Formats: sequence, C-alpha cells, structure tokens
Amino acid sequence: MKTIDLPSGQQVPVLGMGTWRMGERRTQLKNEIEALRHGMALGLSLIDTAEMYGEGGAEEVVAQAISGRREDVFLVSKVYPHNASRQGAIAACERSLKRLNTDYIDLYLLHWRGSFPLAETLEAFETLKQTGKIRDYGVSNFDTEDMEEALPLQGGKGIATNQVLYNLTRRGIEWELRPWCKQQGIPLMAYSPIEQGRLLKHPTLRTLAKAREVTTAQIAIAWLLHQDNVIVIPKSSRIEHVEQNYAALNLMLSAEELATLDGAFPPPTKAEPLAML
Repeated sequence: MKTIDLPSGQQVPVLGMGTWRMGERRTQLKNEIEALRHGMALGLSLIDTAEMYGEGGAEEVVAQAISGRREDVFLVSKVYPHNASRQGAIAACERSLKRLNTDYIDLYLLHWRGSFPLAETLEAFETLKQTGKIRDYGVSNFDTEDMEEALPLQGGKGIATNQVLYNLTRRGIEWELRPWCKQQGIPLMAYSPIEQGRLLKHPTLRTLAKAREVTTAQIAIAWLLHQDNVIVIPKSSRIEHVEQNYAALNLMLSAEELATLDGAFPPPTKAEPLAML
C-alpha cells in the first residue's frame, strides 16, 4: 500500500474507506461491519468516520469492525462545528472515543467551519494531542482563504490535512487550494470520489471502463490516485465494491486515458467556490 506522510511524520495509506451513511439502519449493520473488516484484511487500514454520520452510529459500526485490531487501523473522525469550542471539542472527542471503543484517534478533523473561532478549536485540538487522545488533527471543507487564516494561529502549523470534496466533476480545488496545500506540505483527503454514485453512468467513464474490463468506479478512483498529494476515501458497505475499490490501486491509467478524462471533465480555468456535499 502506497502511503503519504503527514507533516508530523505519520504515514497514511493513499486509499482508505469512508463510512458516511453507515450506522443509520440496523438491518445493514452486519453488511457494514463485514465490508469494513474485509477491507482491513485487504490492507485498507484507513477508516474515516465522524460524529455526524448516523449521529454517532457510524463510529459504533467502526468500533465493532476494528475490535481486536485497533493497532492495525488508522482511524479518522470529525467534530461537528457546533461542538468545536475550546471545551466542546474536547467533550465531543471523548464521546467519539467512547463510541469507537478506543483511547486515541489517529486524526481528528473539524468537519467544516462554524461560528466558534478557529483559535478555540485549534487550542482544543492541541490539548487533545498533548493528552494523547488524538495523534494528529486537521480540517475539512476549508478553502484557501480558510487555510490561510488558520495556519498563522497558535496550533495552525499542526494542521495535518484538509478533507475536501474532490472527484472528476469537482475539480475546482486544482486552481488554487491543491497547489497551496502541496506547497505547505499538507495532503488532501478526497471524499465522495464517485460523486455519491452519480459519476457511474457517465458515458466517457463507461467507455474507458469497458475497454479496460473494470468498473466505472475504479476508473474514477484510479484517476484520483494519479493525483499528487491526495488520499482517497470511497465508502462502500458491500464486500464486492470494497474489493473493486482496492483493485483500483493497481489500475494505471495511460496518458491517453488521462487526456480523455480531461476532455470530458475539464480542469478549472478560474477560481471557483469550494464545493461541498
């Protein structure tokens, strides 16, 4: 598994598993746990979750999936903006730790900007790191201006990543945010790599997938894996899809295929507002 170094030196797999919408339906619990465990067995050791997902339900699913294998997992969770005050973020993290049945989170993120000053959130994150409850911290859904505001603050230099919406149809970050983060040595985490399934029926992707005898999702994920300084976290609660996502690691797109994708999904030609889902 190829890895990317966080500023702290922690190594993160370039491909992991997301958990959005997990923990919402008890009837899916068994499938969700099995999918995560199967991914871990393949080597997909990065699992991304959040207190927002299923209002803590996804974290509880993850806890069951990683039971007995905590040391093998790189665990990411996120705090709601309305919980991101100096004391609120600490309390939220402790609730997440309890749901995850662990005593530390590898990477803890502010899910998006809210009303609390960034300085307060960063202070809370620093405290959590100093007390060993988290190993690294970062942000999510931050545009360049947000990053430029955060970095000079006390604790700002500790921001280890920015998790953003990034896929073939959402390339706006390539204009400014991605180059800026790369210059600062901050990797990006790409969520929703297949645009919640909407990319799967695109004719160009279908044509390329048919020619390579792979799925459209694999083409979309492989394209992201070709991007520098990017970690990809597709979500799947089905074992077959987890296997297909994993196989995208070995799908090397040719220069011609990459050019075809650029033609169908043009890169930005000007600054765009940060896209979010």
